[in-house]
Amino acid sequence: MQKPSQYFLSNNGRHICTTWFTSITLYRSLLKNYQHNLAMVFAVKEINGNPNILSNITLGFHILNNYYLARMTYKATLSLLSSQHKFLPNFKCDTQNKLIAVVGGLNSEMSGNIATIVTKYKINQLAYGSFMSAHSNQLPVSSLYQMVPNEATQYMGVIRLFHHFQWTWIVLFVADDDSGDKFMQIMVPMLSENGICFDFTVKLIQQTYFQEVVDVLFMQIENLAVLSQTKANVHFVYGENSSMFVLRLMELKGDFDVTNWVTFPNGSFIRLKVGSLDPWASPGEELTLHDDQIVWHRTFNQVLPLSVCNDHCLPGYSRQKKEGKKFCCYNCVPCPDGMFSDQIDMDSCIICPQDQYSNYNKNQCVAKEVSFLSYEDPVGTLLATLAISFSLITALLLGTFVKHQDTPIVKANNRSLTYLLLISLAHCFLSALLFIGEPGDMTCLLRQTSFGIIFSVAISSVLAKTLTVVLAFMATKPRSRLRPLVGKRQAYSLVLSCSLVQVGICVLWISTSNPFPDKDLHSLKETIILECNEGSAAMFFCVLGYMGFLAAVSFMVAFLARKLPDSFNEAKFITFSMLLFCSVWLSFIPSYLSTKGKSMVAVEIFSILISSAGLLGCIFSPKIYIIVLRPELNRRKLLVKKK
Repeated sequence: MQKPSQYFLSNNGRHICTTWFTSITLYRSLLKNYQHNLAMVFAVKEINGNPNILSNITLGFHILNNYYLARMTYKATLSLLSSQHKFLPNFKCDTQNKLIAVVGGLNSEMSGNIATIVTKYKINQLAYGSFMSAHSNQLPVSSLYQMVPNEATQYMGVIRLFHHFQWTWIVLFVADDDSGDKFMQIMVPMLSENGICFDFTVKLIQQTYFQEVVDVLFMQIENLAVLSQTKANVHFVYGENSSMFVLRLMELKGDFDVTNWVTFPNGSFIRLKVGSLDPWASPGEELTLHDDQIVWHRTFNQVLPLSVCNDHCLPGYSRQKKEGKKFCCYNCVPCPDGMFSDQIDMDSCIICPQDQYSNYNKNQCVAKEVSFLSYEDPVGTLLATLAISFSLITALLLGTFVKHQDTPIVKANNRSLTYLLLISLAHCFLSALLFIGEPGDMTCLLRQTSFGIIFSVAISSVLAKTLTVVLAFMATKPRSRLRPLVGKRQAYSLVLSCSLVQVGICVLWISTSNPFPDKDLHSLKETIILECNEGSAAMFFCVLGYMGFLAAVSFMVAFLARKLPDSFNEAKFITFSMLLFCSVWLSFIPSYLSTKGKSMVAVEIFSILISSAGLLGCIFSPKIYIIVLRPELNRRKLLVKKK
């Protein structure tokens, strides 16, 4: 045990009293105490020897030992208030020496004990060991002059050091006393707020100096097997009584071959655990602490080891909390489609903008391609070519029928309805062009409505032709009352009335929820689909349903007329054409609902072309065959078959 040293220098009656604390639990000399004593002697001699510092004033000092006991601390402090060599507090029999200040110990608890006495006498106390807040132990510290920064500021510097080297998983060593408890109350929330966790906490018995704490820590490391198993490569040790601030390498026993220590003025220090085969620093590397900033004096050549609970989550992944674990321990889960993360350890993935999608690695968003069925597209080119070609063929057929309008085969089946049907079919083919190209306001408004109305005219014409044949045959029977219903006027009225119903449906559709250009951002992962929003799907299917109704009625009427005399055998071809028409549009509905983008548009165009071509081929190809290739058959006597 170190004995207290006493020094006294005086000239005009002033001295400074310094109380120094040593531990009585370790029976060896503490070199650090002796160094502080020598520093005090040197400082006082320098001041007294320089007349420019304190003119006509000589400083003295008296060093006392409290043996780390509160009782001895109070006794030593009270002795300062007594006459020299006599313990008589409040009595001054010798005025040669005048007490002007007290230098407290390194421990905040001991400085607090001194403050309870010297504050009442308005005596200043200088504290250089550890910071003591105004609320520490609820003691008055108005006369306490602290020469160390607030520990909370230094804690922030330590946290910045942790962040700089990516040390987020640590082990805490704290003294098993009030100072350690206060440290935990302050430091633990700060660690959590800054994304740092500790695996566990180890309580240390109270020690005085850095070397003592190291020795005790070595013994605890040997006794705690869990320390050798933790993933934490950084151990943070808190103690009040160390003023060392260097980076030191020490040899440890057991599994710890090389350990690095970083100590701070308030007594906190950090242990960095690395393998013996990977030494990364040399003895004597130093750090500097300016408030909450830590600066390396020299840079290490090797990379410092990380101290994390688990590996970082790379860009493209996000952290997922492990149940029952601290937030520093997490799983890394890949970002889902449409989301990304471009930094490590992101708490959650970010949703890509609607016009972008996440790339394969999910670490950035890529602009989506714009898609619509254009004329430059091979499918668009093919469908446009077919539409124009069929329209030209229809026009050619119309010209042929007009040229041979006086022949029996043209006159036999209502020549005017034939012209109307051909004209409507030509427009059916051309209506397919409205579906090709970038959707606009007018094209979206016209494409479905014009298609629905034109097709209704065509089917109504077919229905009128078939119904005219049936009525004409039935009107030839004796005493038939159907004769007034046979004629061109009635046929035109039927076409007009059936077409007006479809016009009414389309007008209602446009007036309530008209189609408009839209962007489908979600159906395809990497594509923005430019399309026409139908506005009301119900109205769209009403248009299709009405056309299906007309086609079904035409099919039934034509089916009933299929066995009429040969001069009226057009009903057979109409039956086939209506059967094809209904088959195409019945298969269109599931295909339309199951496709997206330009494929959906191509399906509808294909249905328009096939159904129109079916009507054109089934109804008119036999007539064209006779008119063009077998004109000898285009005679009335050959078209009439007697019963």
